[in-house]
This record gives sequence, C-alpha cells and structure tokens, in this order.
Amino acid sequence: MKLKRPKRYPVIETSASSDLAFLLIIYFLVIAGFNINQGFIMNLPARDTARYILRDDLKRFEMNAGGAVFYRGRELTMSAAEQEIRAAVAGHPNLAVVLLIDAKAPWQQVVLFVELAQKLQVESFSFNLKGLQ
Repeated sequence: MKLKRPKRYPVIETSASSDLAFLLIIYFLVIAGFNINQGFIMNLPARDTARYILRDDLKRFEMNAGGAVFYRGRELTMSAAEQEIRAAVAGHPNLAVVLLIDAKAPWQQVVLFVELAQKLQVESFSFNLKGLQ
C-alpha cells in the first residue's frame, strides 16, 4: 500500500528581505539626522509695530551689478565693509544695516554680505532691490 505524502511547498525565505528592509529604515533615520538646513535665521518684527531708528544707528550700503559694495559713494572690499560694520556695532548696539541691491548683482555676493551682517550680530538688517523691471 502506498502512503500519501503531503505536498511540499517551497519555503520562501523572508528573513533576509525583512532584515534588509530594517537596515534600510535605520540607515535613512540616521541620514535624516545629518540633514541640517543651514538657512538664515532672522527675527522679523511684529506686523503692526513701528520701529524708530536714529540716523546714527543706520548704515546704508549699495551693491552694483558687478557685486561691488559701496558705502557713502566709495567702493569697499568685504573686509573693509566688515571693519566699517564692526566699528559701527561697537558704537551703536542698535545698528540697522540697509543694503540696496542692483537686480543684476550676483546673488553669491548678496549672500556673503548677509552672512557678514549675521556674523557681526547686526540688530536689524534690511535689503531692497533696485533696477527691477
């Protein structure tokens, strides 16, 4: 007499793929911890508040289409602009810096100037575009 053997179905090994999925999840969690947004943190004033700035606390800079920075009509290097702002911050802790930017100025120069103002801990920073058509 012949005995019936139960049919054998092939066993699918799922432990390797679940291990791989688990390792990928861990990997992406670790990588997400290193993704740091290095933007600019600026404190914006409240919407309906008026802020008065004394004339001595205001420094106006201009940037032309070539990316050169001007203060009171004379061209400054970034290090000279840094010295000018550093001296002003020392004498006027509530310093406000305004940068008037030509629309064709290279944006890397604008970013460098904004970083400079942030590094020197300028209390108030503003920029405007000119020549935008």
